[in-house]
Amino acid sequence: MDSLSRRRFGILTGGALLSTLVAKPALAGTGDVYIKVIKGGWWFGGQGGHGTLTYKGRNYGLSVGGISAGLVFGAAVTEFIGTATRMHSASDIEGVYAAYGGGAAVAGGVRGIKMQNSKGVILHLKGHQIGLMANLDLSGMAIHLR
Repeated sequence: MDSLSRRRFGILTGGALLSTLVAKPALAGTGDVYIKVIKGGWWFGGQGGHGTLTYKGRNYGLSVGGISAGLVFGAAVTEFIGTATRMHSASDIEGVYAAYGGGAAVAGGVRGIKMQNSKGVILHLKGHQIGLMANLDLSGMAIHLR
């Protein structure tokens, strides 16, 4: 290899190396979420429900389950809408979410919650609650694709 060829090779190799060092990671996406949850309890509670994730133009069915411990009295149905952020694929929404929450509903009320799973997906949900429920608890919720 002559001097000019080695110089070109060095420039091309250096450019390729530099481009890998400054490359941006794949951007995370956001999905729209609808979840309907039925929750009830007396000190300890349980919840179950279903929903839909809309991500990159496709709909995915969701199943929801979980438990609550703390001050939980009554039963209520809540319909949440919101977003799931920091997603790279639809399966990223699966996992266990935990958050402190509180609220009260007598015939109706508004709830809002922000939770994160171990994959880094953050759910920002708000919803309307119907039923008789008073709670100040630590809730866990598991979401799975159906």
